[in-house]
Amino acid sequence: MKTVTDMKKSVSFFNNFDDAAQGVLDIISEFVKINTLFIAKNDKVQNEIIKVINQDQVLLQEGEKLPFNETLCKLSVDHGRDILIIPDLEKSELSQSLDVAKDLGEGCFIGIPIYYENGENYGTICGLDSKSFSFTEEHVRLFETMASLLTFVLELDNANKQIQNLSAPFVPITSGVAVLPVIGFINEDRAEKIIQLSLQKSQELNLDYLVIDLSGISQINHVVSSSLLKIASLLKLIGVTPILTGFHPDLALKALSLQMQLKDIVIEANLERALHKIGFSLEKRDTV
Repeated sequence: MKTVTDMKKSVSFFNNFDDAAQGVLDIISEFVKINTLFIAKNDKVQNEIIKVINQDQVLLQEGEKLPFNETLCKLSVDHGRDILIIPDLEKSELSQSLDVAKDLGEGCFIGIPIYYENGENYGTICGLDSKSFSFTEEHVRLFETMASLLTFVLELDNANKQIQNLSAPFVPITSGVAVLPVIGFINEDRAEKIIQLSLQKSQELNLDYLVIDLSGISQINHVVSSSLLKIASLLKLIGVTPILTGFHPDLALKALSLQMQLKDIVIEANLERALHKIGFSLEKRDTV
């Protein structure tokens, strides 16, 4: 019999919803010895298997898609927030008309929806077997708890994506020129997203210059330095001139200690001087 301590040992750090989904299935599989456990996502048209664990039989595969209306997952969503258990798929009026149920014969199903915080359905956590399975109250509570956990993770994931967007806002200045203020702590994941954003927006806006302002970065390390060099190199390859601004003294000293190769990169003290370098100037209007 698994204990709460065993369950805690199964939990690892989740970086995103994808990690959490796999972790949740790993935990459930330790307590519920049903053949197949899976998490599916739907858009009300298609149902896609996001994560799956099969034991003896391969009943489902990751990435598999079916029309939503033809799935057991739809039955779970239609059932509402309570868990749905179908002990015999062949005999149940809910499932007997579905092809997937016919393939499983006297198999069984358990499922519960996963929701966003606003009540919109994301998908389902489900269990499936080609033979009967005895579900206990503990199993039901575990599925309910894991569905609630994934709702929480979905919201954290969405909030994190919004923060990421806010921490690297792309600001067009005029035709051919934009500014990318980089704010906060940069880890490897954020650095890669900033690189992708720089390339995507530079091409969309047909930029000649991209000013990357670093005054909001909390610290510089090897991740930041290598990312800056990578951004600069890639921008040059697509015909965009990168200009770095905002190297405050701490950043400058750190860049020096990391031996960043900046000699081929245009660096200016601030945004005003960067814009002046490419032909812009500020004019003060006389007030009446």
